[in-house]
Amino acid sequence: MKDYDHQIIWLDYFNKNLSRKKGRKVGKNNSVYDPTMHELIDASKSLELDLSEENINNQARYPRRSFVKSGYIMISKKEKKSTIVNQIAKKMVETRQQRH
Repeated sequence: MKDYDHQIIWLDYFNKNLSRKKGRKVGKNNSVYDPTMHELIDASKSLELDLSEENINNQARYPRRSFVKSGYIMISKKEKKSTIVNQIAKKMVETRQQRH
């Protein structure tokens, strides 16, 4: 059953190794190599997005790459999906740069 109150944010949206055709949603300058679920969750929490443990699935397979486990989070709909995806992407890049 479709859930119209939440948006699904796939980990593959932020993977610099993927082309847009394979599922990347952000530009190469806002993406990271091999993002992890931990990074996605941390970025979402730092942006104060509504995220709970039951809304995290790290065993799911992104439909365009069904042979690889990817994972996703489900967040409440507050803004446009593209806006939220770009905010998360910037936060993930920022976090990666701080660690290196």
